[in-house]
Amino acid sequence: MISLEEQRPTWDEYFIMIAKLAATRSTCLAFPVGAVIVKDRQVLATGYNGSPSGSAHCTAQGFCYPGLSSCDASSSLPSRAVHAEANAIAQAAKHGISTNGAFIYVTLEPCISCLKLIISAGIKQVFYETEFNKGDKVLVRDSFLKDGLVTLTKIKLSEKTAKNAGLFLLNPTSVARDKLETTEIF
Repeated sequence: MISLEEQRPTWDEYFIMIAKLAATRSTCLAFPVGAVIVKDRQVLATGYNGSPSGSAHCTAQGFCYPGLSSCDASSSLPSRAVHAEANAIAQAAKHGISTNGAFIYVTLEPCISCLKLIISAGIKQVFYETEFNKGDKVLVRDSFLKDGLVTLTKIKLSEKTAKNAGLFLLNPTSVARDKLETTEIF
């Protein structure tokens, strides 16, 4: 049996799980993405990708544009989605919260536009789960890294932590541990 201390997620796992939960709110048909901005181990803002506030959700209408199932199905039309990172930064700005010196956890590596926005918002470290940039975009990304403007770290949620979190999501959480109905998962 694993001790209770060993069941606790690391800080990186904790924040990537929050980003993954934010992604469940995504209204994008192509990529559900979530983001969480953190400073001094405190959540400042969260965001997920989807159409701009007030416009029809792609998931609600079943398409991004008439005749186009999702934004990534077109090489010419721009995505309707506001990216998760941009939404998180916008939420912080909307509420007067400084992101200078913060970290951001994202389920998908930021695109170049979002990476520029992250840098401009003073966010110094990006932790991401899934790679995104390819080709020439990697050259631009790597130039920002070389200049020391931001750091990128790919992280992976451990299976043990994910299973433990699943127990918390599927069962009542605030009950005595000895009364919690759990199955041996470790």
